[in-house]
Amino acid sequence: MANRLLEVSDLQVAYGDVGALWGVSLHVDPGTIVALVGANGAGKTTLLRTVSGLLRPRSGDIRMSGQSLVGKAPQEIAALGIAHVPEGRGLFRQMTVLENLELGAFQPKARPRTKALLEKAYGLFPRLKERAHQKAGSLSGGEQQMLAIARATMSEPSLLILDEPSLGLSPLVVQQMFSLIQTLHGQGVTILLVEQNIHQALKVADYAFVLQTGSLAMQGTGAELLADPEIQKAYMGVLE
Repeated sequence: MANRLLEVSDLQVAYGDVGALWGVSLHVDPGTIVALVGANGAGKTTLLRTVSGLLRPRSGDIRMSGQSLVGKAPQEIAALGIAHVPEGRGLFRQMTVLENLELGAFQPKARPRTKALLEKAYGLFPRLKERAHQKAGSLSGGEQQMLAIARATMSEPSLLILDEPSLGLSPLVVQQMFSLIQTLHGQGVTILLVEQNIHQALKVADYAFVLQTGSLAMQGTGAELLADPEIQKAYMGVLE
């Protein structure tokens, strides 16, 4: 469809001879939160890394606003408007909060607006302003995740990819994280969210895809999948 921001078609990815994704197709429309959920090892992170150019697919296509991303280097894909917050955050731990944020505005279109973008980030994440001159490695887990997301927003991405943003956080901080995701969405940011906390992910998602051992098992609105007996049965431990 012409209005699709991201379209993944029949994607096949392997690590050497070991297949990881088999014929996966999904889409993200502008202004939506799309969740990609599934058990550990289902291929969620592999898919995100392929979209971002960190892995090359064996076959299939990935299009951003109609333009193919296959074969492009990660920095070229970032320049097209994709910001990827990886699992583990990928912060420069010996650099300050401010330095990490400034690095987020490295794209030519964002660089002249660094000051305004910083103020916007601090408005969303006031705690980061308080910690601006602390080293990133000295922050709590929740603060580090906030910094990783804030740094990604500094490039004014068309698509923000979040890989397991709630991983390792306390229940209270998890609630704060999902509240922030909804706030970003309310500001017009399109989000592709990979999350093991399936209940929370489906609650905030406009649409969702379920991956099962490298293949697409189900798809539907977040509300539809949340109410689906198969999802409840498969992930009952998560949903209780």
